[in-house]
Amino acid sequence: MDFTLSKEQKDIVKAAREFAEGEFPDVAMEFDRNETFDLGLWKKACELGFVGVFIPEEYGGLGYGFLEHCLITEEFWAVDPGIGQAVLSTTFGAELLGLFGSEQQKNLVLPSLVTGEGILATAITEPDAGSDVTSATTTAVKEQGEWVINGSKMFITNGNLAKHVLVFCLTNPENPSRHGRHSFILVPTDIPGYEATKMHGKLGTRASDTAEISLVNVRVPLENLVGEEGNGFRELMAFFNRTRLHICAQAVGLGRAALEESIRHTKERRQFNAPLASFQVTQFKLAEMATWIRAARNLYYEAAWCADQGKIDHALIAMAKWFSAEMAVRCADEAVQMHGGYGYFDEYKVQRLYRDVKILEIYEGTKEMEKTIVARSILG
Repeated sequence: MDFTLSKEQKDIVKAAREFAEGEFPDVAMEFDRNETFDLGLWKKACELGFVGVFIPEEYGGLGYGFLEHCLITEEFWAVDPGIGQAVLSTTFGAELLGLFGSEQQKNLVLPSLVTGEGILATAITEPDAGSDVTSATTTAVKEQGEWVINGSKMFITNGNLAKHVLVFCLTNPENPSRHGRHSFILVPTDIPGYEATKMHGKLGTRASDTAEISLVNVRVPLENLVGEEGNGFRELMAFFNRTRLHICAQAVGLGRAALEESIRHTKERRQFNAPLASFQVTQFKLAEMATWIRAARNLYYEAAWCADQGKIDHALIAMAKWFSAEMAVRCADEAVQMHGGYGYFDEYKVQRLYRDVKILEIYEGTKEMEKTIVARSILG
């Protein structure tokens, strides 16, 4: 069993780290404080080939695997989670289109994500439908050769910026199975009835756009259905089995940042006439953080490698997702603790990491839902 990255993968890691270190630090605090982002930075990342590397070459991508995308994600998040999210979430939904979209849909959307000409969003969550996605009530009804969509969505990443949105809709309400009632429909955002409102006051990842979406009599052609009618829940689960890998990489990157900041601070900060790093209690904290990070990385490497081989391990992905997110929360907490009062102020990166980290245990499957998946897999 070889755990060594290939030369090409190592080159990707090096290039991603150099780009992030060169571009993110000077603007990270500004973006966080003002809840803003410079799309020029995203376009530059696209030009350098960092965005959508998993998109097949026939649609303009580099044709790499999910592991390569995760490697880039880890490096970006290790420098700044907010900017890392803002840049790399612009392809959110490309995985689903790649699996279930028609050739027309893929040719329309995927190339623009790579070139920096378009952003994709995926709208699933509603005010009263979070973990229980089968409770989603946004409706899509067939009328005169079109889908007519009505409803609202909450917490939608890039809802204000996207050129297209994949909307999770109730299309077959009479189906006796809760898992056979919904479908995904591709919606362009420049049509009447689509309205996105920026949501302010997020705890963390504030550079990334988050929106509340309203859909009022939005009309799109029937061919905008993605995959099979009524198969939306299964498509969503297949989609999450790819994107949850990205969350693992985000967590490892953030955990790394917390560790790096802690090492730097405890070497420089002196108490009782000695560096904090010289005390055993500090050394134990650093050792634990390094071990948690290594364990989480090994989990997501294995899960991503399996996915790239076409072997989706639902339970392994769930393990990697909840463990890596929980690991990152612990690392961020310990980093603030080791910084003491300094860690409570935004001049220090660990304060931002502490706020950024919590979303990892919430989006794309809460840690409780991930543990439920693991438990069911071992109980049979």
